[in-house]
Amino acid sequence: MERATRRELINLNAFWLGLAFMWNSLHVLVLPAVLLNFVPDARKNTVLGLLTFVGLLIATVVQPLSGALSDNLSTRFGRRRPLMGLGILLDLLFLGGMALAGGLAWLALAYFGLQIASNIGHGPAQGLMHDRVPRSQMGTASGVKNLFDMGGAVLAALVTGRVLVPSNPSVAYLVIAILLVGSAAITLFGSHEDPTTKFPSGQTVREQFSLDIRAHAAFWRLILARGVFLVGVLAVQGFAEYFVKDVLDAKDPVQLTGNLLASIVLSIMAFALIAGRLSDRIGRKPMHAVASVLTASGSLLLLTARSTPAVLGFGVVVGGGIGVFLTANWALANDLAPKGEGGKFLGLTNLATAGAGAISRLAGPGIDLLNAARPGAYLGYSGLFAGAAILALLSLIILRSVPDPAKGNLERRS
Repeated sequence: MERATRRELINLNAFWLGLAFMWNSLHVLVLPAVLLNFVPDARKNTVLGLLTFVGLLIATVVQPLSGALSDNLSTRFGRRRPLMGLGILLDLLFLGGMALAGGLAWLALAYFGLQIASNIGHGPAQGLMHDRVPRSQMGTASGVKNLFDMGGAVLAALVTGRVLVPSNPSVAYLVIAILLVGSAAITLFGSHEDPTTKFPSGQTVREQFSLDIRAHAAFWRLILARGVFLVGVLAVQGFAEYFVKDVLDAKDPVQLTGNLLASIVLSIMAFALIAGRLSDRIGRKPMHAVASVLTASGSLLLLTARSTPAVLGFGVVVGGGIGVFLTANWALANDLAPKGEGGKFLGLTNLATAGAGAISRLAGPGIDLLNAARPGAYLGYSGLFAGAAILALLSLIILRSVPDPAKGNLERRS
């Protein structure tokens, strides 16, 4: 396989910018604001939590199924892009449904439809990079992917918050649709796929969706390590605003939390590209070790943070660890996914990503119980940060028996 040019890496990954922009806009800003039009204030957290939890379950199922379907799709346009295009068209349909929804039931149905549509395109899109990028560049390509992912999150915070009118969110939905289509068009028309006129692997439909767990034990350990790591950092992200409010007694906890998350995201973006290049040179697992140490160190430092500069500074350390982890872990997942089955196997990583997002929310009751045990000591937040540090190091232990194909290739070349 020929080396991918810088332009090809950008084209292959541009889609992630629009996708990240859409989901960060909807989950962080649009849905919380729009739901207040349909539910009492006292029930807003419950409804939002249940709505997004079901959405994550849908994504967990649809994404690997769609990815598996694309592995053996036969069309003149290739395996991945037809399903990606279908997903985008359906995205527009359900975004329109959300914009026009006049009640909670219609909003929920459109949201669930959007989860199905988006993940129809998401699964195959993950396989596209696996098909087109040689293993020697997979770290760099993963860094570019995470750069676009985080860029979408930053744009969502900067743009959607300024155009969103909760009583009439049509403009916000329109902006989401425009950026989604624009970024998808770059990937759909700027990427190359060979026509597929027959099943590449000769698999039956049953074999196409089957999984031999024993034969791919290393991949499942990778998924477990990914989930364990993400549970900790997503819990910190999810309850950061309450930590800022209670422990720092900030005058504007929302703004300070936004600044903290922005510093983390910018750190992720910076470290993602560096980690990608380094993982191509020294292997994926050494970078996982760096990620775990950085994240654990930053989380433990947050235990001592009692000022705004300290929180922002230690947040940058955590963000650096997350950036290194996401890049190295995604590169290793591509290394371990069997050739020709990238859609299915990379789609399975969503079991860890979406699952961690749901599990991390269960930390809330534990935080409240610990805080109540010694009022004013806020032991719950100490437990939150200590737990994130422990989980980051535990993920590294889980990865010990996972092979590092990239490092093996480097040793053979030397």
